[in-house]
Amino acid sequence: MKRLAADNGPATMEPATRVLVVVATYNEIENIQSLIADIHSRYPTVDVLVIDDRSPDGTGEWVARFAAQHPWCFIIQRSGKLGLGSAALAGFRWALAAGYTHVLTMDADFSHHPQDLGQLLPASLAGSVAPANRLAAEPTAATVATVADAASCIVIGSRYVRGGRIEGWPWSRRLASRWINRFARWWLRLPTRDNSGAFRCYPASLLQRLPLEQIRNQGYGYLEEILYLARLHGATFREVPITFRDRVHGQSKINAREAFLALWTLSGLPWRQRSAQRT
Repeated sequence: MKRLAADNGPATMEPATRVLVVVATYNEIENIQSLIADIHSRYPTVDVLVIDDRSPDGTGEWVARFAAQHPWCFIIQRSGKLGLGSAALAGFRWALAAGYTHVLTMDADFSHHPQDLGQLLPASLAGSVAPANRLAAEPTAATVATVADAASCIVIGSRYVRGGRIEGWPWSRRLASRWINRFARWWLRLPTRDNSGAFRCYPASLLQRLPLEQIRNQGYGYLEEILYLARLHGATFREVPITFRDRVHGQSKINAREAFLALWTLSGLPWRQRSAQRT
């Protein structure tokens, strides 16, 4: 089986696998050109969708011109700054309508490095039970179970499993991130350790089953909310270690308001989901 390679060279996949990388942008002109080029040079069979919230710095205009000349690059230009969560949901719906089998989300600022995409997709193809190299050419009972599991497995590029790490953050931001991830793990009964990271691979077969319209948080809080919703609908999870590096160019979009909204979403999420299920 051909699949994404984890090295620095180009990679291919089996023909039935169609992968879309979704990148949400707002004022990322200093990063987006290099990011798109890096993704395509490493994984030329992967398509890229940029969702831009009318960046004043011209990010959307540059991507639109680039996409017009490259059939593997696409863009959704929105009317204003509508939030990371709403951008991801728009990307999911676009990918499902276009027939992709896997959707990967990542930040636009190289905090998530394109070379690590080569870890997420093989892990998704293998599912949460077996290691990535367990998929055999000849089907066995173990292989069949793994393939079935892969259809529901969300793979997370994780900072908080063995081998994962963070570079460039002050201790205060590390502490805040640790706290909110542990709270989400406990409060939402999630099996995952990195619940606030956006570097993920979702199988389309799972996204099709999820009631995405129930996700309320349009900002960063959707990251925990979609994991909780997925758990309620039978998803499995797998975390692969990554190195998260603080951005070099541009400014972070996280602020006190986003953090408060994320906590507000988490605190009331179990009750809202029970109400939605009864309805």
